[in-house]
Amino acid sequence: MIAVVDYNAGNLSSVKRALDYLGISSMITSLPVEILSADRIIVPGVGHAGSALATLRKQGIDSALREAFENGTPLLGICLGSQIILTRSEEGPTHCLDFIAGVAARFSFSNAAMKVPHMGWNEILLKRTHPLLRHIQPGDEFYFVHSYYPLVDNDEAIFAQTDYGITFTSALGQKNLFATQFHPEKSGEVGLQLLRQFADWDGCVC
Repeated sequence: MIAVVDYNAGNLSSVKRALDYLGISSMITSLPVEILSADRIIVPGVGHAGSALATLRKQGIDSALREAFENGTPLLGICLGSQIILTRSEEGPTHCLDFIAGVAARFSFSNAAMKVPHMGWNEILLKRTHPLLRHIQPGDEFYFVHSYYPLVDNDEAIFAQTDYGITFTSALGQKNLFATQFHPEKSGEVGLQLLRQFADWDGCVC
């Protein structure tokens, strides 16, 4: 069973529908006890980092996620879920979960042609191998919609990057935690394949 974490950050139904389409058992929950009992956990999200963290802490979900991470439960962060796992976010500013050292930085362009939020389909460029990215081929594109991006301290946590005015981290991870700035649930077959592989992933980066 996959727990899709509900912390008032949106996009839950899209993730649940994608998992249902794939025949993968899942539940949407905000209860720490259900999150901790799940085989795998997805932290989705579209919204404000400060509000999201406030909800996580108020409901005790932050502690449940930390315990799950430390216990080796496979975790997948999506969009906002790839930012709140960092040390802090410039949105607020906000102190985040600090699972991976880094900051969620806001896009800032002097070129008016570079729109914020970054929205649409973009290629991801693989930097390191990962079990969830083994199916990715050159030219494969995923769907993005975001104004902030992960700026990671340790290059070994970077698995893929994307070019949008700058080269930013679009897939990151550490141990049993993997996260994408893009939305696999909105990225067609290539995104669905990532979710399939997450459903089979044991949390080992090997």
